Amino acid sequence: MEDRCRHSLLSHLPSLLLLFQLPFAGSAEEFVVIGPSDPIVAMLGGDVMLPCHLSPAMDMENMELRWFRSKFSEAAFIYQNQQEQREEQLAQYAGRTSLVKDFLTQGEAAMRIHKVQAFDNGLYTCLFRKGNFYEEANLELMVAGVGSAPQVHIQGPEEDGIRVMCMASGWFPKPQVQWRALSGEKFLMFSETYAQDAEGLYSVEAALVVRDSSSGNVTCSVLNPILGQEKVMAIFIPEPFFPQTSPWKPAFMVTLTVLTLLIFGAAYYTKREHTAKQQERQEREKLHRDKEEDQQTKEKVLKDRGELQADLDWRKSVYLSAWRKAQLYADWRKKMFQALSVTLDPESAHPNLAVSDEKTSVTWKDTCEIREESGVPSVLGCGAIKSGCCFWEVEISKRSRGEWALGVCRGDVNREGWYKELPEKGFWAVGKYGKSLCACDRSGTQLSLRQFPHRIGIFLDLKEGEEGEVSFYNMTDGSHIFSFSLASSSGTLFPYFRLSSEDVFLTICSIVSGPAETPVPLNNPPSSLEEPMSLSEEGFSSGSGVDGVLPGAESPLLSCSPEAMFP
Repeated sequence: MEDRCRHSLLSHLPSLLLLFQLPFAGSAEEFVVIGPSDPIVAMLGGDVMLPCHLSPAMDMENMELRWFRSKFSEAAFIYQNQQEQREEQLAQYAGRTSLVKDFLTQGEAAMRIHKVQAFDNGLYTCLFRKGNFYEEANLELMVAGVGSAPQVHIQGPEEDGIRVMCMASGWFPKPQVQWRALSGEKFLMFSETYAQDAEGLYSVEAALVVRDSSSGNVTCSVLNPILGQEKVMAIFIPEPFFPQTSPWKPAFMVTLTVLTLLIFGAAYYTKREHTAKQQERQEREKLHRDKEEDQQTKEKVLKDRGELQADLDWRKSVYLSAWRKAQLYADWRKKMFQALSVTLDPESAHPNLAVSDEKTSVTWKDTCEIREESGVPSVLGCGAIKSGCCFWEVEISKRSRGEWALGVCRGDVNREGWYKELPEKGFWAVGKYGKSLCACDRSGTQLSLRQFPHRIGIFLDLKEGEEGEVSFYNMTDGSHIFSFSLASSSGTLFPYFRLSSEDVFLTICSIVSGPAETPVPLNNPPSSLEEPMSLSEEGFSSGSGVDGVLPGAESPLLSCSPEAMFP
């Protein structure tokens, strides 16, 4: 039942995508498609009808009628413009399906399948559309076929009995096999093997070992579980066919078994006593060693913990004293910024973009009406940002392979038609172009990162009358990506999002609490925690949009070797 529900949901997915392509509008011509509530049973090689009807009843002659399998594109039959359409029809249904048109004017239609085959078995969806409105219903077709009568023969002696084989072919679905004695008692212990031929029909081989020479006749029956029809074949096994046993053989086997058990028991008891004494001695020695190692480990951990805590306290104090210049530790930087709850503004969304109902995610619409001349597909966040320090985080789906951009833009920018995201035009953003991560500036600076970001933090520092800054961080490993300077006249800003292909999915993260702090230990900490520290431009490289703020190899906040890292 669970697999059938999952299959039903998958079959609805193309229809749901089609629903997003159509403009939503109420209409007096809305209807409901109703299919049969019970599965439809069809015999192999026969004909079957899959009916659906409308409620309320209405004329269907000018509607689009479609029956398909698990996917919208897997069409079994399409009726459009008052005639059958064969371009999208699956090859296995070509020439085998037709439309029953007798009651189209009364809101009833059915697809007839001729010469039913095994692969016709399963779920179908009937979809009826009129104009921009459509509805659908599911129905199930159960194909059944009775194959050949079972063939039973004696294969030969096996162990202390006779091996009997039962074979049948041409059944669908998988048949059930049962062996019975002459008295009607069922044999529960037997083996069976199933196989399917190129047409999907089942063949079965069942093997039974008969050990009771008084059984006489044994019967093999093959049952179709859907139709309840079975075919039976019996065979008589003469008593002389069973192997004869010597009277002394059972007694000899019992005696040999008892002697073997006594020998193994004595050996096991002796070995267990020796092993127990040896394990007790080894456990005492191991317990003594473990106590010594635990004591040494505890002393070392306490010593290392004190050193690391002192190093962390000094590092954090230095960072907080000049956090605007030090582009390290995204988690520490978040403490200086206010988390901003960003939601998307559907009114500002490009027509090719789909904003979720929660207004926290955006992706590319699956529509046939996308036009290249419609401009850059972007959307803005709700709420203007005029001053203060705030940040938000955006997650890029790991399956996303297309292009995207994130950042901020001025409220008065013109986003109609095609444009370039440049600071001089009011855009401050970074994005993925091709296989590279780049800053959206005049030179298209390519960014080299340790790890490609799937979660980016945007930190916005706006001070009235002063120069501000927008910085981008890889929230996966806390590393700095890029920074832009903002002139004091930048004005009101809005969060900015762009994606340029249908396999990109951007989600605004709900910021409850950041990940655990992961600072980098110092190779050469100062001799005293009170020793002054200067974060001048020395020790910083110019690899970001803000000169002199990216830590270099000599920075007191950055370790010189990866071996100095600790979890």
